[in-house]
Amino acid sequence: MNEEEVLVGRIQDLAEQCYHRDVPSHTEFLTLAEQDLFYRTVNKIPGVRYVLSGGYEAAERKAALFLPSYAEDGDASMLPIVVVRISPLNEKFADALSHRDFLGSLMNLGVERYKLGDILIDGNQAYLICMADMADYICAELKKVRHTSVYCEVEAGLPEELTEPKTERKEGSVASVRLDAVLSLAFSSSRSKMVPLIEGGQVFINGKLVTSPSASLKEDDLVTVRHMGKFRYVGVQNQTKKGRLYVAVERFVS
Repeated sequence: MNEEEVLVGRIQDLAEQCYHRDVPSHTEFLTLAEQDLFYRTVNKIPGVRYVLSGGYEAAERKAALFLPSYAEDGDASMLPIVVVRISPLNEKFADALSHRDFLGSLMNLGVERYKLGDILIDGNQAYLICMADMADYICAELKKVRHTSVYCEVEAGLPEELTEPKTERKEGSVASVRLDAVLSLAFSSSRSKMVPLIEGGQVFINGKLVTSPSASLKEDDLVTVRHMGKFRYVGVQNQTKKGRLYVAVERFVS
């Protein structure tokens, strides 16, 4: 079996486990493509309830939790994920550390990528969202990031300023709320350059793969374009005399 078939089987097994035993069951962290596969798989399984979470609203990597009968809809509290803060031992002698530096050091410990969620950078420290069963190992073993000595602590949650990512609002007129038109506005590019990205499987709306340039956006849709970034579609603000739509997006900035 290929990787996609293995994941489908795993999702089906977890859904069945939750249904028959009435206990929570969960996946590891899923990429955007895997989240799309998850949605397509569970849509064929009647009666399942689930929630996806990555520890904060705008998370890209998320784990899926199947909900037992006694859980409330949308309750992700039974998902065993935690926040680990990784900080330099001595800020004065620390390298300028990037997302790639932190991820590389974690991977060098032998930690599987699916055990790790998003890594949020705050100055020269990082907040790692990970599966709870990896937290003790990471805290015990991660001593250096590049040439910088670090220490790790499990936190109660993310700092509030990190749960609300910085955004830049952009407004402009489009002929319609087609995906390619709004992408062109959000990334200051031409529609002709956006279409191949959409048709090439690089664009996700709310974690679901979309390959049609003519797909329509709805208010508050979260759009992610691989290697380019993501934005939230705010919606139509006005209509011009010539019938064009004046829309707004909020693009996430690091």
